[in-house]
Amino acid sequence: MDPHHSLRTIFVFVTILILSLNNIEIKAQLSPTFYDTTCPNALTTIRTSIRTAVSRQRRMAALLIRLHFHDCFVQGCDASILLSDPATTERTALSNTGVGGYDVIDAAKSAVENICPGIVSCADILAVAARDASVAVGGPSWSVRLGRRDSTRANRALADGLPRADQDLPSLVRDFDAKGLNERDMVALSGCHTIGQSRCVAFRARIYSNASDIDASFASTRRRNCPANRGNGDGNLSPLDLVTPNSFDNNYFRNLVQRRGLLQSDQVLFNGGSTDSIVLEYSNNPRIFASDFAAAMVKMGDIELLTGANGVIRTTCSAAAN
Repeated sequence: MDPHHSLRTIFVFVTILILSLNNIEIKAQLSPTFYDTTCPNALTTIRTSIRTAVSRQRRMAALLIRLHFHDCFVQGCDASILLSDPATTERTALSNTGVGGYDVIDAAKSAVENICPGIVSCADILAVAARDASVAVGGPSWSVRLGRRDSTRANRALADGLPRADQDLPSLVRDFDAKGLNERDMVALSGCHTIGQSRCVAFRARIYSNASDIDASFASTRRRNCPANRGNGDGNLSPLDLVTPNSFDNNYFRNLVQRRGLLQSDQVLFNGGSTDSIVLEYSNNPRIFASDFAAAMVKMGDIELLTGANGVIRTTCSAAAN
C-alpha cells in the first residue's frame, strides 16, 4: 500500500474523530441542571418574567420564539441578535424587520442579574424564554439544556441571509439542512406560525397572485387589510392563523391543507412536494406535532454553540462589553 495514501487516510480519520469529540464535548457541557448550584432560582425567575410579558400581550409568545430562531440561525445560539452596536447589529437586517421581544429578554436578564450577577448567559435566557413562551399559550414544553455562552460580536451580513417569506421548498430545505435540521424539523418549527402575525409586505404578493395554491376566499379576506400597492399599508399586521391566532395548536397545518397558508414559505410545505405527508400527519395528530416541535426546538438550540472557555457571560444583553 502507498505509505502516503495510508498517512492521508489516518489524517482524515483523526480529523473526523477530533471534530466528533469536540461536538460530544460541547453537548456534554450542556445540561438542564447547569444552574442548579450557581443560580438555583434562575429558571423560575425567567419563567415569571415571560409569563408576565405574554399575559400583557399574547403576541409576545410568537415574538420570543422567533427571536430565538433568528438568533440560532446566525452564528449559532449565542445571543448575537441582542447586541445593539449600530455598526454591526443584526437587529436592523431586512430579515429581522418585525422581530421583537428584546425588552422582554432585557427584563428577564435584569431580574436574573439581581439574584445571580454574571452567572446566566443571555443565550440561555433566550432558549428558556422560547420554551416558557410556548407553554404560556398552550404549546408544548421541553427540557432546555443549558450552559451556552454569549458572543461578543454580531454578524449583519449573515443576518441578511435568514430564511425569507417568499422562498420555495428546495431553498428552505437547503437553508435548514445547513444548520443540521432535516425536513421534519423544518416543518415542525414552521408550526410556530400557528401563533403570531405577519406584515402585509411579507404576504402581499401571495394574496394578489390569483395562483392555484391559495384559497380565493382566504385571499379576499386578507386583502382587506393589505392594499395591493407597495408602500401602502406595508406594516399592517394579519394573524398567521385566522382560526386560533393566540393559541398554540395544529391549526396552522390544517390551514395549509386548505391552501390557507399566509406566507408563500408556509404554503410550499403543502403543495405537492416532499413535505406534504408531514403536514398531513401534523394536521391529523396534534400530539405528534407538539412532540416533534419540542424535539426540533431542542435540536435548534444546539446550533453552533459557545461553551466553556469560549464566549462570555454578558451582564447586559445589548452590549458586548459590560
